[in-house]
Amino acid sequence: MDNTSVANRAKLRTGISIFFFISGFGYSSWASRIPSLQQQLHLNEAELGAVLFALPIGLMLTMPITSKMLRHFSSRSIMFFGITAFTLLLCLPGFTAYMWELILVLFFIGSTRNVIAITVNAQAVGVQAMYDKPIMVTFHGIWSLAGFAGAAVGYIMVYFNVAPTYHLIGVSVVLFILTLWFYPSTLEQAAYGQSSTTVFTFPDKDLLKFALIAFACMACENTMYDWCSIYFQKALHAPKATSTAAFVVYMFFMTLGRFTGDRIVAATSIKKVLNFSGIFILLGFLMAVLLPYIYTAFIGYAMVGLGISCVVPLVFSMAGRSKTLKSGQALAAISTVSYLGFLIIPPFVGFVAQAAGLRWAFGIVSGFGALIIMMVARIKEEPEADEVLA
Repeated sequence: MDNTSVANRAKLRTGISIFFFISGFGYSSWASRIPSLQQQLHLNEAELGAVLFALPIGLMLTMPITSKMLRHFSSRSIMFFGITAFTLLLCLPGFTAYMWELILVLFFIGSTRNVIAITVNAQAVGVQAMYDKPIMVTFHGIWSLAGFAGAAVGYIMVYFNVAPTYHLIGVSVVLFILTLWFYPSTLEQAAYGQSSTTVFTFPDKDLLKFALIAFACMACENTMYDWCSIYFQKALHAPKATSTAAFVVYMFFMTLGRFTGDRIVAATSIKKVLNFSGIFILLGFLMAVLLPYIYTAFIGYAMVGLGISCVVPLVFSMAGRSKTLKSGQALAAISTVSYLGFLIIPPFVGFVAQAAGLRWAFGIVSGFGALIIMMVARIKEEPEADEVLA
């Protein structure tokens, strides 16, 4: 723990928490309206998969730009720019009338998502260094709490037939006001300087296994964001409101896992938490696929939410403590590999669903839970939880 005053540490922790909340609420608000936008534009599963492909492409292509910006500007300034751009773009999906328009909007939303993901985590790593107890997973818990809240609001909007246009404009205005209000309570960090000339930064050998674990987790996470409600509609023939409620269930249990994750890690070990995360993801997807009923799928979604909840925060914590890279650059390196899960898998789900059905697609995605289990088994030595997260 450093010598920053208790009051200032609390102020910074609150400020960064708000920005995690803004990020989570905004993203889940968009995700909660995917079925509505699919109907609005009359897209089949393959077309929706192609549309959703635009968001992770924007995310990936922005990574070298974000990494370069971190060498010249503070993470605080870049974070403000990213979230401001995101809140403005969030107004637009409801206005799209053609498939190509939504693709363009999602490309730029993906670009801002990358900027936000790297910089808020760089800020969180800086605040974590001020504490002698693990708080990193809790930051991500706040993201999930915001995601749950955004999904719940989305459910209300769907239930009362509020158009995505008005819903997303309202969300954008509120999030922009929060951005302006809490920006002064964020952490001043110096730019990292000209320490790298590569376009994409890749994790070193020690971090690669964790990057692959994060890749598998993010593949499952983004599949749930993009397809979990549609799975209920198309595979289980559930009503629209029930399908949106499935997303709420998933977000609730992800949130629950993240708010209890720090204590579980402190009581057990990172390796055990990651191993059980893989088991929960595998069994959760399989339950939704092999027992295709609404209540069993709800249970499966709850298991997937718990399984996904702690993986990425723990991996980002390790990346932030890299001895060879600055924290922001280490996070960018992990993201280079792990965000490929966002890039590749959700569109793949759409193409498989169009060809063979969503149950087959979700069954294939369950294999990423098994991949996490296999990668965790390769971790031979593990630092104590308090050493990694403190």
